[in-house]
Amino acid sequence: MSTFGSKRIVTGAHYGLRDWLGQRITAVLMALFTIVLLVQVLMPGELGYERWAGIFSQQWMKFLTFALIISLAYHAWIGVRDIWMDYVKPVGVRLALHVFTLVWLVGCAGWAIQVLWRL
Repeated sequence: MSTFGSKRIVTGAHYGLRDWLGQRITAVLMALFTIVLLVQVLMPGELGYERWAGIFSQQWMKFLTFALIISLAYHAWIGVRDIWMDYVKPVGVRLALHVFTLVWLVGCAGWAIQVLWRL
């Protein structure tokens, strides 16, 4: 008995379109934040601590920065998780890397938000 073609075995969590869209949306949010920040920085005047503190002390800028921090963490999670799923085959090692990545990203986001709200 002869078999033609190969039997395809699909593995993974099937996040495809959702992750692709998530990365595109978060990338657009990060690009928009960068433009808003550049406009603020390129205004005339000396660029010192007082100016930086003034930019980030405004409530609307705190909200945008908070959205950026969450977007950046989610964007990084999708990318790094996909790398671990594609290239790390031992399940235990992959799970440990996923946990480490999540803890690291949550810690970085928490620290960034703490810094933001101190201004």
